[in-house]
Amino acid sequence: MLVLSSIQESLKSISSYIHRTPLIYSNSFSKLFGCEVYLKTENLQKTGSFKVRGAFNKLIKIKSDKVIAASMGNHAQGVAFAAQTLGLKAKIVMPVTASIVKQEATRGYGAEVILYGENFKEALSYAMSQKEYAFIHAFDDEDIIAGQGTIGLEMLDEMKDIDVVLAPVGGGGLISGIAVAVKSLSQKTEVIGVQSSSAASAYESFVSKRIIEMPPQSTIADGIAVGRVGEKTFEIIRKNVDDIIKVSEESIAVAILHFLERKKLVVEGAGAVALAALIEQKERFKGKKIVLVVSGGNIDFTLVDRIINKGLVSGGRVGMFNVIVDDVPGSLHKLTGIIAAHGANIINLVNDRLADVPIGRAMLRITVEAKGLQHLNEIKTAIKETGFDII
Repeated sequence: MLVLSSIQESLKSISSYIHRTPLIYSNSFSKLFGCEVYLKTENLQKTGSFKVRGAFNKLIKIKSDKVIAASMGNHAQGVAFAAQTLGLKAKIVMPVTASIVKQEATRGYGAEVILYGENFKEALSYAMSQKEYAFIHAFDDEDIIAGQGTIGLEMLDEMKDIDVVLAPVGGGGLISGIAVAVKSLSQKTEVIGVQSSSAASAYESFVSKRIIEMPPQSTIADGIAVGRVGEKTFEIIRKNVDDIIKVSEESIAVAILHFLERKKLVVEGAGAVALAALIEQKERFKGKKIVLVVSGGNIDFTLVDRIINKGLVSGGRVGMFNVIVDDVPGSLHKLTGIIAAHGANIINLVNDRLADVPIGRAMLRITVEAKGLQHLNEIKTAIKETGFDII
C-alpha cells in the first residue's frame, strides 16, 4: 500500500523534470461561490496535464529502454514526453477513432503512434500483448499514483489549512495519490472526487463499496471517461477519500466558460469538473477554504465552439424559445420591443411559416443573448404577460 514516504521520494526524483505549478487564489470565484477558492493549475504543467508527474516517476525507475502505453490523450503525451527526455523509445497505442489532434501531439513528443482497435479496450489489450516493451499503466500502478500524489505535497507546502480538496477522478490515479499525501499530513482536510454523470464508474463503485464497471457515455470530460476504476486505486480511495460526487455535462461546460472568461485559463473538461462541483453544490462548500485541482488544459479545439455554446445556453447567457404571434403587422415590432426593453440582444430570429400553428398565427424561433438564467426568465415572463404564447 502506498505511503507518504514514497510520494516524498517521488517528488525528489521528478522535481527537476516537471513544473511546480502555481497555486492561485481566485478572487472572482471566491466572491461567486462564497468561499476561498484556490486553483492548483496543472493545466500549466509540461504537456498540459498532471500525467507527466506519474510518467516520469515510473520511467525513471524502469529497467527497459522500450516502453508502451495505451491512451487517447494526456497519458499518451506524458509517457511520450518523459520517454523522449530520458532517452527511451516509446510506442503509444490509440484506437482508430482517436482524434488527429491527439495523435499529432503525441508524435510531437517523439513517440511512435500505433492505431489499433475500434475502442480503448481493444487498444489496451494490444498494448499489453507487446511483451518486448515495458507496459506503462495510466493509473493502476503504485509509481504512477505516487507521482500524481506529489501535487498534494506541493499544495500543503504552500497552504497548511486547506478545508477541502476537489479533484477529478476517472481511473483514480490522481485522487489516490493526492489523498494519501493530504490525509497523511492534514487529517482534517476533506478529499472529494468529482466525476461526470456520463462516466461515473468511480462514483458508483464508491457508493457500492465494490468496483462497478460502467461503459462511459460520450462526455466533455473525456480525460476521465474511464469504464472501470483501478484495483489499486480503489483500495486507496476507500480508505482515504471522503466522498465522490457527480456533475452534469451542462455544469462542466459552464465551468470551462468560467475559466476562460474569469481566469483566462484554457481548461479541458476533466480539469473543469472540480469547479462544476462548486457550481452545483455551492451551499455545501460555503465559507470553506477549497483547492480545485485543475488537472489539464488539453482541450480539443475543434470542439471548443460547441462547448462554449453549451456553456452559454446552460448558464442562461443565450436562450432559445419559440413564440406564437398573430400574423398581422406590428406583432413582430411589439415582441422585439419587449426584448429590447429588458436589455437583451436578439442573435437570431426565424419566422417559421411551416410550423403547425392555426391559420392567422405564426411561430417565431428566437435566440437571445441575456445576462443569465434569472434575466432570461424575466424576459420570458414579460413576453407571456403581454399576451404572447411561448412553447
